[in-house]
Amino acid sequence: MSTTEHATGRDAAAAPAAVLRGSSRPLLGEHDALLLDLDGVVYVGPHAVPHAAETLRRADSAGVRLAYITNNASRPPATVSEHLRALGAPARDEDVVTSAQAAARHLAERLPAGSRVLLVGGEGLREALVASGLAPVGDLADGPVAVVQGFSPDTSWARLAEATHAVRAGLWWVATNLDATVPTPGGPAPGNGLLVQLVARAAGREPDVVCGKPERALFDEAVARLGARNALVVGDRLDTDLQGARAAGLLGLLVLTGVTGARELLTAAPHERPHLIGRDLRSLGDEHPEPVLEHGEEAVVVRCRGAEVRVGPEGVFVRSAAAGPDGLDVLRAVAEAAWAVRDAGLGERWDVGDELARIATHSLDTDTNAPGDDVPGAVGSGL
Repeated sequence: MSTTEHATGRDAAAAPAAVLRGSSRPLLGEHDALLLDLDGVVYVGPHAVPHAAETLRRADSAGVRLAYITNNASRPPATVSEHLRALGAPARDEDVVTSAQAAARHLAERLPAGSRVLLVGGEGLREALVASGLAPVGDLADGPVAVVQGFSPDTSWARLAEATHAVRAGLWWVATNLDATVPTPGGPAPGNGLLVQLVARAAGREPDVVCGKPERALFDEAVARLGARNALVVGDRLDTDLQGARAAGLLGLLVLTGVTGARELLTAAPHERPHLIGRDLRSLGDEHPEPVLEHGEEAVVVRCRGAEVRVGPEGVFVRSAAAGPDGLDVLRAVAEAAWAVRDAGLGERWDVGDELARIATHSLDTDTNAPGDDVPGAVGSGL
């Protein structure tokens, strides 16, 4: 089944069926628009992810529309697009869709023009509020009627305390997103979600509204801006990018350049599983195999191109470790098997979670395309 067939309404939920989808053509030939996460997909901190910029230039030259969708509310769209252009990626200011814009739009629809809003966040959120006709303020003494909280690396204890006092006083509270972490060159660091949790625990209640991913508002806005008919979401986070893709009824491609690794992929809940998997944005130029799942009472067998994985009460057997052109076919097969075992409630009884995770992680570091014997817990002869 091609990604186009899936996107136009075929029901892929009938069991037994694979979660991952296939594409008989390169993804850039299947989709007219890309809705791209930024952190962990296009760049990490100030640096471009390898191969990202040239892939996006190729997509743009092929007529594929690009929208950059980010939960990071700290920077204005113009700053983000300037950063993208400096990295060599094609980007206009209007191509950037931020959670700050979504939060400001929500508040503008709820409040009279000129209303004062307590700002907990960066310049991107401030600009979005002003552009929506609202007045950002920094203290309760300024008479705000609502609170908006977005990520900023400069958020202080004093600012969080002021937000807590406002929330406890009953002001309408909007969070731009609940991302627990943000990617940095040194690894994941605390994100807006953890700062929101601090306020929530101190104030004794949760935000009234969350506007960023995985809510579908950002995706709907991007699709409308681009006039897209068959958009593809590309992200590195299961709980925001890929969950949001499913919420918006779009296909989602997970790239392994950000926070999600093999172990996280295998434990993904049904509502946050990707439809496609790639190492990085170069996978947009690839055909993607569709795994074939055989689910019985005694075993789960998944075949993905030349890779084959069998899971049962006796353990995990990799009958063929042909990694495929992009080296991910074993990972695809193992992910399908792990999801099928989990969804059938067999995970604890068969106790194969750690073994599947070990094989999946090893497959990313092993460049082997040789079929193996029926070896327990091994990827061909790699273990």
